[in-house]
Order: sequence, then C-alpha cells, then structure tokens
Amino acid sequence: MKFRFVRDLTSDVVFEAYGRDKKELFENAGLALMGVICQVKKVEPLLSKEIEVAGEDEKDLLFNWLQKLIEMVDIENIFFSKFEVKKISEKHLTVKCYGEGSDPSKGGTLVKAVTYYKFNIEKVKKGFKATVSLDI
Repeated sequence: MKFRFVRDLTSDVVFEAYGRDKKELFENAGLALMGVICQVKKVEPLLSKEIEVAGEDEKDLLFNWLQKLIEMVDIENIFFSKFEVKKISEKHLTVKCYGEGSDPSKGGTLVKAVTYYKFNIEKVKKGFKATVSLDI
C-alpha cells in the first residue's frame, strides 16, 4: 500500500503514506498530496522540475516538502504525477518531480496548507508511515 485517506475531519483531509524506506515514504506522501489536489492518473509527465528542501529534522523536512509542492501548484501552476527522490538525509531532500501545467479539467480539491494536526513519521513493521493533515 502506498497511502490511504483517513476520514476523521470535515475541514481537513488526513492521509497516511507508507514506504519501505524514507525515499519511498516521501515519494508516496507527494503522490497522496497530489491525489487530493488533482486527478494524478490524468496528469502526464511532460515536464520535470528538481526541488530541494531543507528541514530541522525529518518531520520538518516532510512538512516543508509537502508545503513546497502546494507552493508549486499555486505559484507555478503545475500538477505532478511522479516523484523520484534523488538524495535524502535527515535535513535535506532533492526530488525530481514530473508533471504538466495545471488544467482545471484535471483538478481536485484546493489545498491551502499542511497542518500539524496528527502530523507524524514513525517506523513501522514494513518500513515507515507518515500521517499528514491538509487544510482544505
């Protein structure tokens, strides 16, 4: 399982992302976020952008990564459908992101921001799990 949506709020969307390692966890968290913002399966990987983010620790890094994706959608009008983590450490992340210009016919729900409600990364039996809440 890559991710699943958790239904416990009406004003927010909560999801859990999974990965065998942290690379896969960050890629799947990006996919889950994009799955709220747009119809990922309809978004073609026509262009690529390399995104770098930093954080105080891995939780802050994940938070900043997801916020950066929201910023890319809002400012650069891009929907993403594929992510490849190139480098990851506890405080730095480099990801190659693939997608296309945003198209209202492929749109989903407007996401305002990532919130700290239930926000967490934890080690689980089969790798890692992140819990993320989005303000919509």
